[in-house]
Amino acid sequence: MSDIDRLFTQLRAENRKAFMPFITAGDPDLEFSASVIRELAARGCSMCEVGIPYSDPIADGPVIQASYTRALDKKIKLAQILEMLAGLKDVSMPRVTMVSYAIIYRHGLERYVAGTKAAGVAGAIVPDLLVEEADELAEICRREDFSLIQLVTPTTPRDRAVRIAESSTGFLYYVSVTGITGERTKLPPSLIENVGWLRQQTDLPICIGFGVSQPEHVKLLAPVCDGLIVGSAIVRRIAEAADRPRAAVLKEVGEYAANLLAALEARPD
Repeated sequence: MSDIDRLFTQLRAENRKAFMPFITAGDPDLEFSASVIRELAARGCSMCEVGIPYSDPIADGPVIQASYTRALDKKIKLAQILEMLAGLKDVSMPRVTMVSYAIIYRHGLERYVAGTKAAGVAGAIVPDLLVEEADELAEICRREDFSLIQLVTPTTPRDRAVRIAESSTGFLYYVSVTGITGERTKLPPSLIENVGWLRQQTDLPICIGFGVSQPEHVKLLAPVCDGLIVGSAIVRRIAEAADRPRAAVLKEVGEYAANLLAALEARPD
């Protein structure tokens, strides 16, 4: 059983939902990334999604694209990111990487899984991994109790969504909107129906991301999912560390996460 499996087993036993913030590793630098992860854990977040900077955006909106560019401009390498993550042994909150399959493939599948697991990482979200090409990585991940998290989108054909669920472990990442990441004021009315259908097809926890940024989103979506992922709204706040006192930015990020967590915990049963 992976750390992510244990997390969701515990949350389900407590009738609670997961809250997963996203950060870009190395933006503005790896030291601050570590501080943000510690702050988010201290605020009660369930898991942290750590973006591995990549030069060719997959589904990332302008905020996350810009954060990747800033990190890459500083020549931050995967080995340095893993060293930072390995230094978080005092943080019990599981971490997962959001990583392009191109990086995993170039690094070597077994080597990537072994290296990230040794750094305390519990799994990988691989947004550009085709289900037709997932078997080898899925087998390695199952053998190593390392979660392979794949994405289902509103435009994924239903038979394909079932195949994606069958090759995934840990949880399923349901993309709330068609398009790229980014903060939104409204979410599609079909979202709840689509997630409800997917829940009938798999026992995996289902977590919703893309566009989630407001307490109203949290209250709307919490009843139909197992967790919520918030990225651009947090990355945008972290970006201000380049021009503002870092302590103030860290506090603001923590308070924003705490506000969404409060909405999640306050949802009606």
